[in-house]
Amino acid sequence: MGFFSDFKKFLMKGDIVALATAVVIGAAFKTIVDSFVKDVITPIIGMLTGGIDFTKKFISLDGVTYESLEAAREAKAAVITYGNLIQAIINFIIVGLFIFLFLKYYEKVKKKEDPKPVAAPAGPTQEELLIQIRDELKRQNTTS
Repeated sequence: MGFFSDFKKFLMKGDIVALATAVVIGAAFKTIVDSFVKDVITPIIGMLTGGIDFTKKFISLDGVTYESLEAAREAKAAVITYGNLIQAIINFIIVGLFIFLFLKYYEKVKKKEDPKPVAAPAGPTQEELLIQIRDELKRQNTTS
């Protein structure tokens, strides 16, 4: 087979298609989580902390006090934007919680769908097999 037919076969495998679907859905979900954190969680935290907008919180490494993050960036100052880190941590926690809940639900549904394997009927014990062999040998010797 040629390179392209092998590549086509590789792409058409169920695992690759499922992975591609998961990546697209994951990217869309990330957008939703980002918006949820930025537009819902962060304002609530800001309200609880007296109107603080964490995304504008930063530490200037050059020792100069800047009025805003934008002013520090215009001055090309090195800054640590710890507010963005807080927002990223909140995003991570929400995504982790969602994945945990989804997997928990998935396992619950999967348990219901997977019937318990039926145990195979127990075969004869070693002693029973030896008795059967003995009886068969006796029967063969008496008919000969």
